[in-house]
Amino acid sequence: MNKNSPIGVFDSGVGGSSIWKEVNKLLPCEHIIYLADSKNAPYGNKSSEEITTLSIKNIEKLLHMGCKIIVIACNTATTNAIATVRENYSIPIIGIEPAIKPAALQTTSKNIGILATKGTLSSALFSKTTQEFTKDIRVIEIIGEGLVTLIEAGNLDGPEMISLLKKHTKPMIDANVDYVVLGCSHYPYIIPQLKKILPENVKIIDSGEAVARQTKTVLQSLNLLREEKTKPSLQFFTNAETATLKFLLSAYSESISVEKMDF
Repeated sequence: MNKNSPIGVFDSGVGGSSIWKEVNKLLPCEHIIYLADSKNAPYGNKSSEEITTLSIKNIEKLLHMGCKIIVIACNTATTNAIATVRENYSIPIIGIEPAIKPAALQTTSKNIGILATKGTLSSALFSKTTQEFTKDIRVIEIIGEGLVTLIEAGNLDGPEMISLLKKHTKPMIDANVDYVVLGCSHYPYIIPQLKKILPENVKIIDSGEAVARQTKTVLQSLNLLREEKTKPSLQFFTNAETATLKFLLSAYSESISVEKMDF
């Protein structure tokens, strides 16, 4: 493990590429390897044990590929598995949690919405974070049933997606929320659709920038930031079809590679 080693990123599928974009923006010189475990998506309806097993599988693969730090770009994997994997690996591991704290601190209506997977909302870590920061605040928790599957298929704005989003956001709108926290790394890809449905005063928060800042902070503290200014290697691997990843990353098509690989 050295400064020139890559950052490893994994998610239950293509959604964590929204986190990758923030990491790449803040750390443009870094080599990055991304694993999309799409054949096992979504993680949100699996047991905590299954999620931990899949997370270990992905970490082992990234370690085998020589990564110096690992970013779990998946809320469900973080909230269910991060304690276990940090106990078992010495490599620094960055997680992603729903941005409950900033929403709770900034809300004026004292009502916030959280759109996340069942696996995240039912986790002990999510429960602990919510209790810590939302004592006097009403929290509307909504399981985004069906959203990850549609995003994995590249269906971001079709009739089925719009119908699901209207259904999922209605309880939040009825409760007069002024913040909606996105608790799944897939969901930033549907922010444009959410903005059309939610009232104009509602602000949407995701965790991408915070994850990128934490990744940089940890690398700096360990003196592991890559110093070379040569073009970095940006590799994406998926164990399903490559079409959706290529679609979501079309703006980066000249600088990245997307390949199918069994893992």
